[in-house]
Amino acid sequence: MIEVKDLHKSFGDSHILKGISTTFDKGQTNLIIGQSGSGKTVFLKCLLGLFDYEEGAIAYDGKIFSQLSEDQKRNLRSQIGMVFQGSALFDSMTIAENVMFPLQMFTKMSKSEMQDRTDFVLKRVNLADAHNKMPSEASGGMQKRVAIARAIVNNPKYLFCDEPNSGLDPKTAIVIDNLIQEITKEYQITTVINSHDMNSVMEIGEKIVFLKNGFKEWEGSKDTIFKTDNVAVTDFVYSSNLFKKVRRMYLEENQ
Repeated sequence: MIEVKDLHKSFGDSHILKGISTTFDKGQTNLIIGQSGSGKTVFLKCLLGLFDYEEGAIAYDGKIFSQLSEDQKRNLRSQIGMVFQGSALFDSMTIAENVMFPLQMFTKMSKSEMQDRTDFVLKRVNLADAHNKMPSEASGGMQKRVAIARAIVNNPKYLFCDEPNSGLDPKTAIVIDNLIQEITKEYQITTVINSHDMNSVMEIGEKIVFLKNGFKEWEGSKDTIFKTDNVAVTDFVYSSNLFKKVRRMYLEENQ
């Protein structure tokens, strides 16, 4: 679990995050959504420990990050997996070498143990035969699966995903959404996803935090978002024609 209490973050005179409080439970897919400039990227970077903040606290399973020693922070970071927006694979490494990289950085495994773990996670994301391919030989969807494999290879307690469906066609995006949710359930990871994709909200939004102008405007689930009358939320989600259609069907079925 990740607990956030009264988080404030500024850059100079710009107050970006304005007292955000929420929790992200393990074993569920937690989504941060909002328009550009809402503060969601800054919020995610604060959660990752990449940005300091002026007020508030972030606790990982009860341990407040700002109170940890440098060694404790380093240990916590080794328990974090990250899926970057553009996958961020190393072009000069094979897919297997990309996935193995965190093990080389953060563990003392033997070469054979690292190979076994790499084989396991590549098989888990349905890329058992892709070890020797280069990233340039992989499709966008395959690259995202490699990025997920690399993020979970070190058996993390926390998984962060920044726009994991960016640049993917709708069908592939659903595959990636489902894979992230399956892995979250299977390994009981605390997963936090930064997204603007309303399809993801409807597919896997077990917990949704909606930000606007640096405030937490609303939070709920993919079910309750259909019923909310919060104008800020409905204005945002109505930009998706698919959401309009699904919400209308949902309300008709539950009248």
